[in-house]
Amino acid sequence: MYFPLQDIEAAKLNFDDPEHLRIHSLETFGTHDGPGIRMVIFVQGCQFRCLYCQNPDTLDVRGGTLVSIDELVQRAVRQKSYFGKFGGVTVSGGEPLLQRSKLSTFFKRLHAEGINTCLDTNGRLNNDQVHELLEHTDLLLLDVKHINDEIHHKLTGLTNKATLALADYRESTGKRMWLRYVLVPGWTDQEEYLEEWGQRFADFKTVDRVEIIPFHQLGLHKWELMKMNYPLKDTESPSEECKQKALTIFQKYFSNVVLK
Repeated sequence: MYFPLQDIEAAKLNFDDPEHLRIHSLETFGTHDGPGIRMVIFVQGCQFRCLYCQNPDTLDVRGGTLVSIDELVQRAVRQKSYFGKFGGVTVSGGEPLLQRSKLSTFFKRLHAEGINTCLDTNGRLNNDQVHELLEHTDLLLLDVKHINDEIHHKLTGLTNKATLALADYRESTGKRMWLRYVLVPGWTDQEEYLEEWGQRFADFKTVDRVEIIPFHQLGLHKWELMKMNYPLKDTESPSEECKQKALTIFQKYFSNVVLK
């Protein structure tokens, strides 16, 4: 079940308030952002400008609503019985690393309640504050949008160097990670780069799963409502042949590849 934040009692506060997270929306009983049944928190603000962004309404760091960490912990505790053995709380985006210090506090609180934590990020930052957050992150979902830095820059507006460095850091800690890859015809379906992407992470011991996420047009209406020019409005979803090609290539390098 998905609902907007006007259903949550929350104050409009300063973005830097250490006791509140700026978030866009919440999803209960989520099954697509980590293992098991999860409460998914979509935070507000992102530095990437992905051409295929499905949620452009999450980009503005001044948008969203600030909700207290106490309130979010209480909501998670009330749902704990539904999480079972594998579920928990996932923070997605937008880009969570923009609120890394506050998320460290949040994840510590969740761990104190025996609740599993999962972080879905594009890896834009790789510093001590991020490393602190990852210490309290049971599972990292890392979106590596393209292995070629030049294409990555055209696709997202920024380099992939921090993302790759963060992947290396997570591997060095020995803590679990899933890798995610959005398959976009004409942008991320080049065979040589799919091979290079697989080779880059083939020897990682912490990668439990690789997810291939086919591009779709479900976010088009948001771009139109916001009167933004959607650069991929004429791009079709990948064909079955395209999806199977990517799946076959990744299966050469990883034992657990999931085509979403």
